[in-house]
Amino acid sequence: MTMLTTDIAVIGGGVIGLAIALHLRTEGRDVVLIEPNAPGSGASYGNAGTIADYAIIPVGTPAVLKNLASLLFDADSPLAIRKAALPTLFPWLARFAYESLPHRYRENTRQLVDLLSDASQEWLDLAAQIGACDLLSAKGCLYLYQTEKAFKAAASDVGVRRQAAIAQQLMTPDEIRSLEPNLPPLEGGGLFFPNAINFTDPGTVMDRLANAAEEAGVSFLRAFASDIERQPGGVRVAAGRFDIRARTVVIAAGAHSGRLAAQVGDPVRLDTERGYHLEFDMETPPVERPVCPTKYGFYFCPMMGRLRIAGTVELGGLSAPANPRRLDVLLANARRIFPDLGEPTRTWMGFRPSMPDSVPVIRPSRGGKDIIFAFGHGHIGLTLAPRTARMVSAILAAYQPKGAQS
Repeated sequence: MTMLTTDIAVIGGGVIGLAIALHLRTEGRDVVLIEPNAPGSGASYGNAGTIADYAIIPVGTPAVLKNLASLLFDADSPLAIRKAALPTLFPWLARFAYESLPHRYRENTRQLVDLLSDASQEWLDLAAQIGACDLLSAKGCLYLYQTEKAFKAAASDVGVRRQAAIAQQLMTPDEIRSLEPNLPPLEGGGLFFPNAINFTDPGTVMDRLANAAEEAGVSFLRAFASDIERQPGGVRVAAGRFDIRARTVVIAAGAHSGRLAAQVGDPVRLDTERGYHLEFDMETPPVERPVCPTKYGFYFCPMMGRLRIAGTVELGGLSAPANPRRLDVLLANARRIFPDLGEPTRTWMGFRPSMPDSVPVIRPSRGGKDIIFAFGHGHIGLTLAPRTARMVSAILAAYQPKGAQS
C-alpha cells in the first residue's frame, strides 16, 4: 500500500474533474486527481462537443410528463428505458415525474439559467489557457422542426429562452437552406443559437486539458476510488494500492459519484443516462455546425475528418452492455435526414450522470465542506466545466480546515 498526503483529492478525471483540478492548482493548491481510465475518455469525449449556453430547459417538463409512459417504453423514443432496470430506477423516475410538474420545472429552469450564464465566455477563457482555441468553431447551433405543428409547439420554450435573454433566431425553411444547403426541405422551421460554440475534436480538447493540468503540477493517480471516509484531520480515500489522505476531497466521478456520496452519509438521487454516438469518417461533413432534428433527439456534429451523430437518452444503469437497438435507431433516424450515409466507421456508448431535476449537484456534503460534490451534470457537463471549477473554488475559499494534515 502506497500512502499519499495532499491538500485536495479530486475523484474523477472527466472534464469536470480535470477543470477543477487545473483551477485549484493554478490557485496554488496541492492537488491529486484519481481516475482509473485515461483522463477525459468517457462522456467528456463522446458528447456532441457543444458549449450549449442555451440549454436552460430541463429534461423533465410538463409536456414530457404528459407523455412520459409512451416515451419511456417506446424502444425508438429519444427518451427510453431498459425494462430490466425499471425496479432500481423507480425511485429516480418518481422524482423525475415530480420535477416535471409546472412549479418544479420553472424552478429548475431558473437554476439552469443562472448556471449557464457566461458559459461560452468561460470556455473561451479556458480554451485560451490550455491552448485549445484552434479546436473551437463559433458557427452556432441549429434546431430543426420537421412540421409546422412541431415548430409552433416550440413557442413555449422559445418564450422561456427569450425571458432568459438567450440569443436565438427563428428561421424559415428557406433561411435554413441558406444556412445549411445540404439539409433536405422541411415544412416547419428552425431555431438558430448564434452564440453556441462547438469543439471540432472533444477528445483532443480533453487531452490538452489533462496536459495543462499535469504541466501545472496536478498529480495523476491511475486508480479506482473504492472507499472514502472522514477521519480526524482529513478524509481518507482508498484507491487500489493507494491510500490517500486529503484535507478536502472533491467527488467529481460523474455517473459513479452516487456510491461515494452514499459512503459519506449523503445519498443523492443520481442515476445513469447511457449516451450513444456513431461516427462516419469523411473529409467534409454535410453540415457546418451542430444540427439537431428535434423530433429524433440527436445532433449531427461536424468534427475534424468525420461526422458524429450523438444524442438520445437511455436509462439503464452502469452494468448492462451497450444496446444495439439504440445504435440502430440512431442510424435509421440519421438516414431520414441524409439517406446516403453509409455504415458508421465506429460506435460508442458512455455514461452521463443524471439528476431527476437536470440540475447538477455542486455543493458541500451535508457532513461538512471537507467533502465537496461536483457531479450530476447530465447533458451539460462539457458546457459547465469551467463554471463548476469556479464554484468549487469558491466553496473551498470559505472553508478553513481544522488542524494540519498529518
